[in-house]
Amino acid sequence: MLVLRTDLRTKNYRSGLSGKVDTMLCVAKFGLCSTLHQRNIGQKCSEPHLSSMFDTIIAGGRVVTPDGVVDADIGIKNGRIAAIESPLSGAESSVTKTISAHGHWVMPGGVDAHAHIEQMSGMGQMNADTFETATRSAAMGGTTSVISFAAQAAGEPLAQTVEQYAHRAARGAMIDHAFHLTITDISAENFAEDLGKLIKQGHRSLKIFTTYNIQLSDADILEVMTLARKHGALVCVHAENDALIVHAKQMLLDAGKTEPRHHALSHPRMAEIEAIERMCRFAEFLDQPVMIFHVSTKEGAAIVGAARVRGAPVWAETCTHYLFMTSSVLDKPGLEGAKWMCSPPQRETEDQQALWKALDEGVLQLISSDHAPYRYDATGKLSAGPDAGFHQIANGLPGLETRLPILFDAMVCNGQLGPQAFANLTATAPAELYGLPRKGRIAVGMDADVTIWDPDKSKSYGPNDLHDNVGYNPWEGRNIQGWPVAVLLRGMLIMQDDKFFAQPGSGKWINRPELATRPLNSIQGSPAKDSWTGDERINATFN
Repeated sequence: MLVLRTDLRTKNYRSGLSGKVDTMLCVAKFGLCSTLHQRNIGQKCSEPHLSSMFDTIIAGGRVVTPDGVVDADIGIKNGRIAAIESPLSGAESSVTKTISAHGHWVMPGGVDAHAHIEQMSGMGQMNADTFETATRSAAMGGTTSVISFAAQAAGEPLAQTVEQYAHRAARGAMIDHAFHLTITDISAENFAEDLGKLIKQGHRSLKIFTTYNIQLSDADILEVMTLARKHGALVCVHAENDALIVHAKQMLLDAGKTEPRHHALSHPRMAEIEAIERMCRFAEFLDQPVMIFHVSTKEGAAIVGAARVRGAPVWAETCTHYLFMTSSVLDKPGLEGAKWMCSPPQRETEDQQALWKALDEGVLQLISSDHAPYRYDATGKLSAGPDAGFHQIANGLPGLETRLPILFDAMVCNGQLGPQAFANLTATAPAELYGLPRKGRIAVGMDADVTIWDPDKSKSYGPNDLHDNVGYNPWEGRNIQGWPVAVLLRGMLIMQDDKFFAQPGSGKWINRPELATRPLNSIQGSPAKDSWTGDERINATFN
């Protein structure tokens, strides 16, 4: 048995209060046993450290763990974290590799739970990124796990969709990955049977739309939610009211307002408000866990908060561009504003403030990129020609590589919520909510997915300095303080000092054997609700 010491300095990121605890974690055959020993700080450990266990040591960093911040070394063996201790005395003499993290933050590798990779859009355009280019870009920005979309085409059997998409990922992915199953046609052959099997095989999240030509009707949404509840899957929703969008778009086109800046007006905030409210009510009625994607408005965040207080099984994310961009970014000469077009569109400063508050209070649980890569040329944004209207331009912007540096700058270097909130919102919470085993935390027994950040290194983004295949950087000119200088995936060094080392196909698919999200019942002191099944709800309503 190996006894490992972890010296934890806990910090409340809102109040700034600090405390200190000291523990020894017992590890037998590289697995946590059930014993947790406590002792006085300064007491010597009575059992020898088996330093030969470690393949790699990350030495001297400021480590962010779920329990607090600690100045410590991390010992890695067989791709997993085997020790967190200050210091790992004597280990350096026998370890294969030592990575110095002195003066640096050591964070869990990022988990980006919303990215479009090597996928056909609803407009019939293939993303600019392959799994190879997208996951390289993600790793260069500090992300080690991603969830992308296996998107069903009309009439396509769902099993075929996933088989083909999994082949693309296995061929090119260089970080670990899972899939959301995007459902667009429940009339496809063997739909219900395929869905049940795929969920049980480890695909525990589904994606549906309430708008565009791939939307589901309310009746179909309820059917998908019912099947998800039966088999154990989270339903993720792009929530905007289609009729409101169609109406607003047509009014703009009739008035000759077709520039990219008019795109924001074509997606009125009321479209998001109505659809989020409706999806929260569906989740509440069926007692089915739902994730609201890319919340962009203050009203949308408030609706999610109210639903959670009622006990509805609802979670929600926002994205980097909603926190740092406003609709003014679309107001550029000619069609240049197309580079920043996304749906929902960027909103206003008061929405940004409300989203940060919602993240701080736990109303929103994570920050994703919604990476949707289209080149600014005839293969992507300008496929309808140099005079295209906003309604003919592919929506989306790249974000896999920039999500973490922009957030690290704001949250860690400039004090917006702090380092523990950064780790939680970008890694720990997404891994936990989507049920990614051994991901998202720095703790003994977890995969050694680690990003080392230099808080003193700064960079100014250029016009085309990312490692994806998009050809432009939507954050051009933005100065970033703090930079990822090393990234480890399952203990393998895949990036260091802006050099990338992984090979196509080295990323692994992440099996999610269980649904991680459960009905909330009682939140923030609200009265506990009866844990009804869907059938019980129907019986109570109609009998």
